[in-house]
Amino acid sequence: MYVKNQNSTLPEDPNTIIWKYLDLSKFLDLLLSRKLFLSRSDKFEDQYEGTFSEPTFEEIKRLSENNPEFLSYYKSHREKVVVSSWHINEYESFAMWQIFTQNSEGLAIQSTIGRLQKALEVEKDTQQYIGEVNYIDYKKEYIPFEDTFFPFLFKRKSFQYEREVRVLSDLSDQQIKINDGIKIDIDIKQLIEKIYIHPKSENWYKKLVIELVSKLGFDFEIEKSDLESDILI
Repeated sequence: MYVKNQNSTLPEDPNTIIWKYLDLSKFLDLLLSRKLFLSRSDKFEDQYEGTFSEPTFEEIKRLSENNPEFLSYYKSHREKVVVSSWHINEYESFAMWQIFTQNSEGLAIQSTIGRLQKALEVEKDTQQYIGEVNYIDYKKEYIPFEDTFFPFLFKRKSFQYEREVRVLSDLSDQQIKINDGIKIDIDIKQLIEKIYIHPKSENWYKKLVIELVSKLGFDFEIEKSDLESDILI
């Protein structure tokens, strides 16, 4: 279930458009399982995920001088937090297509903040929070740590092109074995507003996606990416 976190920030407009870029296999897994995958935070490529900036780390070290468990908690906590990443943008992103789809057979799910929040309501076993990522200078700027989710809502400025919104879940209190991540229930029809096909894909691929989606009982609007539309000259 989605629970509002008073400390995390989100765009005020629930109609703010968000995107998820993924390959066909992950997309089909989403539709077949009707579950959203959340990755363990320490499994991301960025080794700074869930860590602190230098000013914050120095303060935590000082506070943990007489309480070493304080520091060890933050080190192990990354293994218990799972994340699903989304991209805020009114339009498609050429960079996101290149980064998150490895070939011309990728797709993009278009949704909104409000749709994502409602779609998470069907999950009953775990609580989810949604927050917008802040991009800061890790050598100079401070990350608050009074909220256990704060380290996961900050990234280095070099990643600010991602314009990321995150679904977060803290599984510290649950006896769940987490390997690469977990899957949670999600209302697929509520989540997906539109599907875009990779800009460099062939027409047969679009027809294949339409047929697969239809056979699985969905009727989403499916369009070819606008990035490869005909040149007007």
